[in-house]
Amino acid sequence: MVKAYLRYELSTSFGVVTSGSALDGDSSGKLVISAANENLALWNLRQGTLAKLLVTPEGAQGKAAGEITQVATSPTGQHVAAGHADGTIRIWNTDTGDCEVTLTGHRRAVTALRYSRSGAQLASGSQDTDVILWDVIGETGLFRLRAHTAEVTDLAFIERCNALVTCSKDGYVRAWDLTTQHCFQIALGQQGEVWSLDVDSAEQQLVVGGVSAQLQLYHIRSTDADSKAGVAGTAGRASKDMLQALGGIPRQAPERVARLRFARAGRLLACQSAGKLLEFFRARSDKEARKHVQRRRKRKRDKAAEAPEGDQGAAGPGETGTQPDETTASDLLAPMQIIRTKHKIKGFHIAAKAAAGCMASLSLALGNNTLEAWAVKEDEEPKKAASVEAPGHRSGPRALALSSDDAVLLSTAAGEVKLWNPRSGACLRTIESGQGLSAMFAPGNRHAIVGTKDGAIQILDIAASAVLETLEAHEGAVWSVVALPDGSGFVSCSADHSIKFWEWEILAGGPGPPGQEGAPGGPRRLSARHVRTLKMADDVLCVRVSPDGRLIAAALLDSTIQVHFLDSLKFFLSLYGHKLPVLSMDISSDSSLLISGAADKNLKIWGLDFGDCHRSLFAHADSIMQVAFVPHTHYAFTVGKDGLVKYWDADRWELLLTLEGHQAEVWCLAVSTIGDFAVTSGADRALRIWQRTEEPFFVEEEKEKRLESLFEADLEDSALPQRREGEAAEATAAPAGRKTLEAVSGAERIADALALVASEAERALAFQDDTAARQGGRALPPNPLLLGLSPEAYMLKQLASVRAGDLEQSLLILPFSDALRLLAFFCTWLEQGAEVELVSRAATLLVRLHHAQLVATAAARVPLLELRLQLRGRTQQLKDRMGFNLAALSHLQRGLKLQHGISAM
Repeated sequence: MVKAYLRYELSTSFGVVTSGSALDGDSSGKLVISAANENLALWNLRQGTLAKLLVTPEGAQGKAAGEITQVATSPTGQHVAAGHADGTIRIWNTDTGDCEVTLTGHRRAVTALRYSRSGAQLASGSQDTDVILWDVIGETGLFRLRAHTAEVTDLAFIERCNALVTCSKDGYVRAWDLTTQHCFQIALGQQGEVWSLDVDSAEQQLVVGGVSAQLQLYHIRSTDADSKAGVAGTAGRASKDMLQALGGIPRQAPERVARLRFARAGRLLACQSAGKLLEFFRARSDKEARKHVQRRRKRKRDKAAEAPEGDQGAAGPGETGTQPDETTASDLLAPMQIIRTKHKIKGFHIAAKAAAGCMASLSLALGNNTLEAWAVKEDEEPKKAASVEAPGHRSGPRALALSSDDAVLLSTAAGEVKLWNPRSGACLRTIESGQGLSAMFAPGNRHAIVGTKDGAIQILDIAASAVLETLEAHEGAVWSVVALPDGSGFVSCSADHSIKFWEWEILAGGPGPPGQEGAPGGPRRLSARHVRTLKMADDVLCVRVSPDGRLIAAALLDSTIQVHFLDSLKFFLSLYGHKLPVLSMDISSDSSLLISGAADKNLKIWGLDFGDCHRSLFAHADSIMQVAFVPHTHYAFTVGKDGLVKYWDADRWELLLTLEGHQAEVWCLAVSTIGDFAVTSGADRALRIWQRTEEPFFVEEEKEKRLESLFEADLEDSALPQRREGEAAEATAAPAGRKTLEAVSGAERIADALALVASEAERALAFQDDTAARQGGRALPPNPLLLGLSPEAYMLKQLASVRAGDLEQSLLILPFSDALRLLAFFCTWLEQGAEVELVSRAATLLVRLHHAQLVATAAARVPLLELRLQLRGRTQQLKDRMGFNLAALSHLQRGLKLQHGISAM
């Protein structure tokens, strides 16, 4: 009989304020949108509260979403686009909190994302060196631009020229004509990698930054000047020499440029370095720029007059290649204030509306998991207005502990201990402490024990949010603290080769001088007394006590596990087999099994009766950091540096589940007392709750899912373009779609529907012949596979079920015979006026993909001619209807504006 298990799924994720450099804001300027690993968090900086958390749904076959790497807000502020590390782009509605569109086109992490000014188009760049232009309304990709040979780092629209400017680590800035989809100008932005660029609100200037000590400024030449000069056909088109270099502007930061952004309101440019510095430059007005040019010319003339006759032709520093009468970058941009932070700046956002009396209001995402709000004034130093830091740790948690009633979760990190509600994710308290490496709750759940890196054991009072006492317990890092089964005390192990046993004791009064008790008659407090020590031959990395109180197991640095009797501390067993040190272990509730995870990536299951190794399993792709049994079962959880959480059956030695979600190494794990949930955390600072559901699953089904994920990975690898050095210099345009498992499934659904409709037609024909001969006038029995629809309606339903972004790839996968059969349905659907927009797009894609074969096929001539007549008429009707609706909306808008103006008077 096949055994069924209950599934664990990600329930909540909390503890992350901001991650990475993805940071943006809404149109009102009140909320800041930051990436919280794979989710989006909307923060109110003034109140320091989380306004909304947009949780990213799982992908196909339950695949976890990748970390958010880029965020872009639409001009209206109603939608926000998030680019992920797996190459997908999701568009959210910030009002409803729903993920409305999922775009799959990139094969690597999205590194650049920008909306057009109208919000109808979205441009994205990726580590796969491609740039894709998306139709946001149509929810599909328009085309893919290929020319860069390294990661695309930034991009910007120049809408008055209908152009797109991109930069890359290959050191080039490329300007693309979006009408003809070709690269018409290449500019060498930096002597090395180019990391960011931006265009001002007037689309007059382009600033580029990279590894150089200067920012490069370009003037964007308008095509209107060419049209006024009599050049025909240039209006609205990008010219070949659109970008005109104006020179460089020196920076103060020694690090490379990480991000450049102009303020939407005002004349301010912010330059973020890869360190702790944020520089500001002020754009001079036309009058100020002319005065600066005149002063520069005067200084040059004075210098030339004072110089000897032989040196009058020498150019000054920074003036090479620039005529004396030309406007340079220093004439247009002037340096302003600098913001220096205590921690590394990961990203920033300039609000669309500045506060009263300020040039700009901006938000900073720092590397220690905090957000800060700053106000920039022209004549004053920037001031920090607010910050958000309470909901998360400044560094990754190193230890987790759950109270006996599972009501409180404790997490330790560098310098602090936080207490959480594991159900809601709310941070209850923060206690300053040492750098905790291990933790546990004392009996009664009113106190907690934390073992620190400097060898101390701290006793925390949870209600008072304070450290009651610090015991100088060990001379090395305390790697583990474990409660004794009888509740009389606890055991600690350390890198000083010792295991120490402690007993609880109640002292009167507060903590007194070292070696003395508190003042008599004062309030009582909990303390611990050292009773005995077990010396080992090497560093002790982990210690566990069997639930029956009979044995104690210690993992040593020499890769062995020593098992002793708890009462007499006599040696019992030595478990050896790991090639690298055991980092964690656990003993089952019945004290029969010991499970160990080591840095050699292997998981071993031992029997504690004879010390035999039941099974050794290759568990993770990197070191196993912690293992834990589910209480009263032989199921176990493991976490590793590969970022995965795995669920095992220790009796059958099988992998049950692989839980994906963490975006970095997973360091710690805690399982509830009844096993209904598990908590994990690590380098991404997120605390994740994995809840046990009522959904059963079978091991074979999970194996099939893993094989499907490998199949999808093979699809992506096979679709990667094979580029060579000679081919990379040529700019090309390609389809924006990507072959994914969803696209393959869509093609299969269309092919199955075509086969079903064909068999239904044969059945109807046979029934007519049979009816004419013998049965009289009976109706054809309905086919239940058609779901009560006609063959044409069923076929249209299956075509509409394919996601808009996967339609092109699904039609491309179809064989030509199926494409020819599908072509005949288009004419029928157009005659009925059903789904005109979908049918028009599908017909256009099909004809473009199979144009050569359709032209050479005689059977395709009749449907193509009919399709041409039907398609033009229906699309014209659709355009007329849309134009009428737009005119009506404009009329209503004018009426509302007029009514508002009359009422305002």
